[in-house]
Amino acid sequence: MPHRRQNPFFRKILVGYDGSELSEKAVDVALSMSTCIDAKIMILAVARPPEPATRVELDAVLDDAREHFEQGFVKVRERAANAETEVETFIEVGHPAEHLIHKAETEHVDLIVVGRRGTSLVAKMMLGSISERVLRYAHCPVLLVK
Repeated sequence: MPHRRQNPFFRKILVGYDGSELSEKAVDVALSMSTCIDAKIMILAVARPPEPATRVELDAVLDDAREHFEQGFVKVRERAANAETEVETFIEVGHPAEHLIHKAETEHVDLIVVGRRGTSLVAKMMLGSISERVLRYAHCPVLLVK
């Protein structure tokens, strides 16, 4: 079993997960950290509904998203077991940045780990990326994984 020591800084780590390569890497970074420090790992996936959508379309999209995230969580739990770390997983519906920030506040998270996608300057100016919003509005430190 890896040596874990108590730390006063990062007792709860929240990872933003969307199934992408960078979010998988963010999970790996958090799990790696947990092998060195005694931290609780929480993983949050947020299904973003289409706008506007009929109720039937919305239900179908959300069912697909839940299935996609649950399949990804199976692999995440296997990696966590190999790292001898317990993870807690959540699936919510809405805007990913808002839900990550809210979950971090309500769960008193000490660190948020998210993947950073490269987007064009125009896209950033018009929409802003999820990681940029989390970085700007989170109450705690944010680790961006590239």
